[in-house]
Amino acid sequence: MKKAAVFFATGYEEIEALTVVDLLRRAGIEVTCVSIDNEKSVTGAHKISVEMDAGISGLDFEGFDVLVCPGGMPGTKNLEACEELKAQLRAFYDAGKLIGAICAAPGIFGHMGLLKGKRACIYPGMEAELEGAQVVYDKVVRADNVITSRGMGTAIEFALALVESLIDGETAKKLGKSIVYA
Repeated sequence: MKKAAVFFATGYEEIEALTVVDLLRRAGIEVTCVSIDNEKSVTGAHKISVEMDAGISGLDFEGFDVLVCPGGMPGTKNLEACEELKAQLRAFYDAGKLIGAICAAPGIFGHMGLLKGKRACIYPGMEAELEGAQVVYDKVVRADNVITSRGMGTAIEFALALVESLIDGETAKKLGKSIVYA
């Protein structure tokens, strides 16, 4: 079974984070909701608190197939301030393992130099954060082992792209139909 870690920081965008968690679980992917500050629950940008499965300290990253960063403010800034998360994102990237970010969070990848020469997208108006990337305005972009997406309105498409990358296109298509998306 494929495994995903979705990272939560205070001020995360609820729809972006929870759509990914929900759709990956519907596809049969084991999802761990991870608090970057090791709290039992994390409150999003719109004051919705979600119970976490784990804290980042002591997390066994080797078991995961993808690391996912939702956007939101100040959630994205809080994720970027987490050195342990950035170290793991770099390790996954360097190993060719899948990483994904939506809304403002692709800026984290840009600041880390992970987008150099790659196509990527981000929340409108934040394109300068995609340092070294070829900025595109698609809803979702996959460039090698990096998936980026633009915001809350693209959360379903982003989650389905993760399913396609982790399992296959047919599974993503069936899931899209089952939720009356495609």
